Amino acid sequence: MRNLKLILSYDGSEFYGWQVQPDVATVQGTLASAIGRITGEKVLPQGSGRTDAGVHALAQVVTFVTESSVPAANFLKALNAILPASVRVLEVAEMPAQFHARHSARAKTYRYRIYRSSICPPFLSRYVWHYPYSLDEAAMNAAAVLVVGERDFTSFAAVDPERGSDGPGSENPGCEKKTEKKTTSNVREIFSSSWERSTDKDELIYTVRGSGFLHHMVRNLVGTFILVGKATLQAQDVTRILQAQSRSAAGPTAPATGLYLVEVEY
Repeated sequence: MRNLKLILSYDGSEFYGWQVQPDVATVQGTLASAIGRITGEKVLPQGSGRTDAGVHALAQVVTFVTESSVPAANFLKALNAILPASVRVLEVAEMPAQFHARHSARAKTYRYRIYRSSICPPFLSRYVWHYPYSLDEAAMNAAAVLVVGERDFTSFAAVDPERGSDGPGSENPGCEKKTEKKTTSNVREIFSSSWERSTDKDELIYTVRGSGFLHHMVRNLVGTFILVGKATLQAQDVTRILQAQSRSAAGPTAPATGLYLVEVEY
């Protein structure tokens, strides 16, 4: 048996998220079908996390076990020949048996893109959140810094008992230390959190790196930072929202279109 790791890039616009579901197109289901055509095996590839419908990935990490003897380089070519153009395999490598895309992960980086100019090009509309209205970007950055550290992010988690923790459906399951307390809590450690303008100045980009992310956590953070930018909230209110440990205390969920999984670290 061989344990293969893939690095996958995909446009999430065409898919109902990562996780396989009946009667709809998902990234996991599409990839499983392509692998099956090559190996003749029924395989369910495991991703580092389950991205939602409309969320994109620049470097999703995937593992699966196979008895196939097809060389890694040939696997890459064969998969890209079968997969739709919206999904590309960037790398295939054989890994030790104990390596797992989800359980072995130690950190992830997400990026959220907001298009700030008055007219959003139609070719960008599926990949950004178009928000041309006035924002205090300095205040948003001040707010972003306040989430750095190990904190309880209940206020920024989706209100869904099954998907609210580092388990099925979280944006980054399994990236925390493997203790029972961590598995059942909403405590995560954020290593960096900041906003910056793109090189062409048309986009405001949020980048966050952390040990793990709850379901909808990044999008809920962005939605809250937007309220700070509009002066509906003050930057220091983020601390109060964290302490409240209540989803109703935070802002709305930002659209999926602007969110990207950028990197998974091991």
